[in-house]
Amino acid sequence: MKLELRNIEKSFGAKQVLQGISLTAEGGQAFGLLGRNGAGKTTTIRILMDVFPQNSGEVLLDGKPIDYRKVSLGYLPEERGLYPKKPIGQQLVYFAQLKGMKRAKAVASVRHWLERLGMEEYETKRLDTLSKGNQQKIQLITALAHDPDIIVLDEPFSGLDPVNAALLKDVVKEQIQKGKIVLFSSHQMNYIEEFCQEIAILNQGKIAISGNLEQIKRSYPRDRLTVFSPQYREILSQLGNRCQLVQPGEVLLRLDSPSQKQEMMGQLVARYDIDRVQVYEPSLNDIFVEYAGDHV
Repeated sequence: MKLELRNIEKSFGAKQVLQGISLTAEGGQAFGLLGRNGAGKTTTIRILMDVFPQNSGEVLLDGKPIDYRKVSLGYLPEERGLYPKKPIGQQLVYFAQLKGMKRAKAVASVRHWLERLGMEEYETKRLDTLSKGNQQKIQLITALAHDPDIIVLDEPFSGLDPVNAALLKDVVKEQIQKGKIVLFSSHQMNYIEEFCQEIAILNQGKIAISGNLEQIKRSYPRDRLTVFSPQYREILSQLGNRCQLVQPGEVLLRLDSPSQKQEMMGQLVARYDIDRVQVYEPSLNDIFVEYAGDHV
């Protein structure tokens, strides 16, 4: 499957929120949709989910206008939207039926997911008796129980401890391996870097940068080395203002040109006790700060 948003524009009154948004997400991959609060991420997601229409542009699936009667979508919102006083199992089955499942299949799917996420003991409990992390897992089941084709995850790891975050990561990887289209929206850049091959960063309703994350990183000048060494003080002292201390044991070394990297690596290894040396690449957090800032 290939999901495309082409030249999406959206206004609310006199305010234009989206200004020609175009992006492509493919099955079997995760796509990261990033931006500061107010950049247009939520509006883009709501148009994709058919909550409200765009003013212009197209949402396509495999090159044709998406038919929401035939395509199933699963959505994990940042803000929880379940009923706090209702038994968990009942409302999960109810939501699965709303999305087209027969009751018997809905019951079987909900029980499968409760077991998969270690939540079967809570089937008859009220949602408001659960911890924040366990409520997040229940909310995830509403996004997955009906076996959607397209999965939209908005801040999916919010409130999860490391054990539950690892469990959720396994579940997301399973969905990707099944060929689903998985769309991430998050401010937790480490998770986006772990899952997403393709990204788009929105700024003031426009796409500031998009494409393959690895290629974006490699497009930066490769004229710096990250050096890990217990002799970092000696490196700082002897190589002078070409160096910057990142943290104890880690030094950023600036080269005159990228062509010097192999020679400099050899010199470092010969002169110092080097644990690791590598070409510096910006993190996604660095890229986000550059392209999501007010100056763009």
